[in-house]
Amino acid sequence: MDGFRKFLMRGNVVDLSVAVVMGAAFGAVVTAVVTGLVTPLIGAFGGLPDFAAWRFTINGSTFQPGLVVNSLFSFVVVAAVIYWLIVMPANRLADSLRPPPAPGAPTTKACPECLSTVPLGARRCAHCTSQLAV
Repeated sequence: MDGFRKFLMRGNVVDLSVAVVMGAAFGAVVTAVVTGLVTPLIGAFGGLPDFAAWRFTINGSTFQPGLVVNSLFSFVVVAAVIYWLIVMPANRLADSLRPPPAPGAPTTKACPECLSTVPLGARRCAHCTSQLAV
């Protein structure tokens, strides 16, 4: 039991559980925005406020492609919202916090015979096969 308790109290398990709960809550908010605002807005301009009403019947079986369209549309809008409102700002913040790359030592040199670029540790040029000083 002690090992199981330690496993549960490790940081990554707790962080993961918090992330799942927060993701579900955020997903509910984004879904509400899509179904409550975006879909009716598109319906106001497109004439069909909800694709769920789109259905047809063949031999007594009812097909509802509108539900699939609603789900696909919701997925695309949720992905766009997550990308534009979470991923892009997070990447911008990470880039601003990352220190600029330090100028390092060169990793290549020019071949004296053909002037092509070769790695510093190369003993022979890959282009003209001339011997290089190491």
